[in-house]
Amino acid sequence: MHLPKKQQLLRFLLSILLLSLFNFATCKYSFNDTSPIPVEVKTFRVNYLENKASYVNPQLSPQLTERVKLKIIGTTRLRQTNDDNADYDISGYVSQYSTSTISISGANSSGNRLTVGFHLIFKNNLDEKKNFEADIMRTFDFDANISLSQAEAGLTTDIVKNLTDDIFNKIFSNW
Repeated sequence: MHLPKKQQLLRFLLSILLLSLFNFATCKYSFNDTSPIPVEVKTFRVNYLENKASYVNPQLSPQLTERVKLKIIGTTRLRQTNDDNADYDISGYVSQYSTSTISISGANSSGNRLTVGFHLIFKNNLDEKKNFEADIMRTFDFDANISLSQAEAGLTTDIVKNLTDDIFNKIFSNW
């Protein structure tokens, strides 16, 4: 069946219009994982994040302290300072570092879980109403056939990354 030229032209134009409409009709959606930082906030200080847990992973505190600083520097416009009058003052400590059995196969343990807790202390020196303390808890599973020190060798990077993200989100997120 052959259509008259007017109908062909009309169909062609309608097709172009629909294609253009769908091409430009896009859905834009994004997560803004940080709240806007007030313009008067310019500096931050991260105090040494101590390890007060009954078991101390000697690598955890220095790596966590440094990683939190780098995350804030790399993600916000804030400038790091070591002054007592920093606008945001961040401190805290590892409060828990313990293992437990999570699965048993026959008479033996087949899986263990490392639980790491962190107590965050945040002080906003420009607005004391925004000061807070929060507890963060993360778990990391590992095979029961390896020792805790062997598990730490593989898990410390993940522990530091996850705790850093949680600390950052507690301080700067919209949630």
